[in-house]
Amino acid sequence: MKQFINIAILISSLYFQSGWSQETQFIEDFKSSTMNQSDKQFPQVNSQRRVRASISAPNANKVQLDIGGVKYDLKKDDKGVWTGESNPQDEGFHYYQLNIDGASVPDPGSLYFYGAGRWGSGIEIPSRDQEFFELKNVPHGLINENIYFSKLTNAFRRCFIYTPPSYNEDSKARFPVLYLQHGSFEDETGWSSQGKANLILDNLIASKKATPMIIVMDNGYAFKPQTKEISDKKERPESIFEEVLITEVIPMIDAKFRTIANREHRAIAGLSMGANQTMRIMMNHLDIFSYYGGFSGTANYPSGDTIDVATFLDGKYKDGNALNKKIKLFWLGLGTKEPSPFPKSIGAFRTMLEQQGIKYDYYESPETAHEWLTWRRCLNQFASKLFK
Repeated sequence: MKQFINIAILISSLYFQSGWSQETQFIEDFKSSTMNQSDKQFPQVNSQRRVRASISAPNANKVQLDIGGVKYDLKKDDKGVWTGESNPQDEGFHYYQLNIDGASVPDPGSLYFYGAGRWGSGIEIPSRDQEFFELKNVPHGLINENIYFSKLTNAFRRCFIYTPPSYNEDSKARFPVLYLQHGSFEDETGWSSQGKANLILDNLIASKKATPMIIVMDNGYAFKPQTKEISDKKERPESIFEEVLITEVIPMIDAKFRTIANREHRAIAGLSMGANQTMRIMMNHLDIFSYYGGFSGTANYPSGDTIDVATFLDGKYKDGNALNKKIKLFWLGLGTKEPSPFPKSIGAFRTMLEQQGIKYDYYESPETAHEWLTWRRCLNQFASKLFK
């Protein structure tokens, strides 16, 4: 019996050693990331979806790769170059940074993106379905930078506008508009940079899967000018993004671009914080919008398992039949790996819609969490259903 136990222990030990070896053994097929600065070799990604980072820091005592909420120690060679790898990452775009002796800094090898409330590094882990947002040999639209002065915020603001490839081909043609919002701690650059919105629409339009449309991407952070009293008290300024969008941005876009300026040809959508914002805006202005898309978010986030339809958004969901006549498309999307509380809050919202008999479309992005691949897939699905 004792001999049998010893053999079992030995087999178990060999099994775990083998499993550990397979888990930590790197396949040496690393390639430079598509998000690298010109001629920069690192960071790299391999077929296991591991990230390899490298930086010269001869005077540093400790360097780490910080990605996906985990910090990985890098090792220093005799030339003062630190190199190391992460565990396999999910497919899609990820923010990351390097930690050098306790200071978090962008990787000098990567392009920089605005996310997590700062400009920092980003990396693309190749996805199986990336064909829909790839740069292809198809007609391409334009991304226009539009700077404007907001009287409501008493500050200069900026939005980006995508015009489809056919916009400049026919000077008399007019187009529907999608107002598309970013998430928390991101800005108006997100959808055209991390989100690949222009490439998604270029590819959809080229394959005749989407109606040519204009997309407006504004900054969701808009605040009432602070008085000296509020500033002295260090109180949080009042958000007035809804007012800015409705009274300043939409009239400006209709004046500057060849839009079809009616509710039947306006859509509004957003991700996470932007989903919360745009849902409230939509329900307050059904005379302006007729299509809605919420990606990884709703207006009930993050509260509770149930929604009191009599009080939620001032009872605007009570009359399901009336909403079905007004809203041409009510669309929701979520990643299957979304963290709490997003599945719960969106689940409660769907239950409320179904109880009220409100028609909606629902999409789940397979094997993605609260991240840009989820939202790219959502935009791809949502845009293909607009203005038809």
